[in-house]
Amino acid sequence: MKQAMKRVITVTPNPAVDLSYHVAGITPGASHRVAAPLSRAGGKGLNVARVAHQLGHPVLALAPSGGTAGAEFAAELLSSGVPHRLIPVAAETRRSIALVDTVGGETSIFNEEGSPLQPSEWQALAAAVVDALDGQSAGVLVGSGSLPPGAPADFYPALVRLAHDAGIPAVVDTSGPGIIAAARAGADLLKPNNHELLEATGESSLDVAARRLIALGAKTVLVSAGAEGMLAFHHAAPGGYWSARLPEPLKGNPTGAGDAGVAAAAVGLAAGITDIPTILRRATAWSAAAVLMPSAGEISPLYADLEDQLILSWKETL
Repeated sequence: MKQAMKRVITVTPNPAVDLSYHVAGITPGASHRVAAPLSRAGGKGLNVARVAHQLGHPVLALAPSGGTAGAEFAAELLSSGVPHRLIPVAAETRRSIALVDTVGGETSIFNEEGSPLQPSEWQALAAAVVDALDGQSAGVLVGSGSLPPGAPADFYPALVRLAHDAGIPAVVDTSGPGIIAAARAGADLLKPNNHELLEATGESSLDVAARRLIALGAKTVLVSAGAEGMLAFHHAAPGGYWSARLPEPLKGNPTGAGDAGVAAAAVGLAAGITDIPTILRRATAWSAAAVLMPSAGEISPLYADLEDQLILSWKETL
């Protein structure tokens, strides 16, 4: 009998209504006429769930939602078909605006900060995570995105502990002190980009910075490195790291590319894949395929072709 696929559970503590505008050239200080934006329920964890769901993997997306924007957020998510559970909160759900310059090939993103949640609302979100982990269907727990002001300092470490208590791996994609805290909690995979990694650790070398997270307790660190593709550092391979990149960088909308990489890694871990080069190849290909799409939370059908084009190498370090 074929074994059922394990579910990817995502937690997005600071979700947003994502508005994507496409502009045929942006002139600073000028007025621009644009078509109506694409509006979607977003946030990094929601993007992860969307991509995994698009490719037929079972998911459950958890997030708080409140206010007028929260109602819009909930309605779009319901129509999307992505399995989810929203925790009602008093705070207004924030908005995120992406301006995609279709001429210059650049994307500018404006993220609202988000509003504080009440202690009881944080408790309700944690209870929803515990409920989602109950039983045998959960395969991996993903915590993604920024935290709103006043969030518990141990939010991401608590997710790691809950995942491990349930016997499944924990993936965390966040920035700032949250990366350090998740590493100390023993996250199975961290997914910063190169800027986030250097800023969080205070290091000037990606290798040194990633190794610092592993020394703190992280098992694997995947790093999005722009045109250089993606790098993978693993606790059992201290002598170097793997690199995966396309022969030439793709032009398009990078919004959500990192989230697609997280989705690939999460799907692999949920399926019991532990080979780091395999996870890296899939994550790099899905990330690249996301660049070809107009908005975050989806990837191009060319993801398999892109994976075949990848240049994978092992780089030794001192």
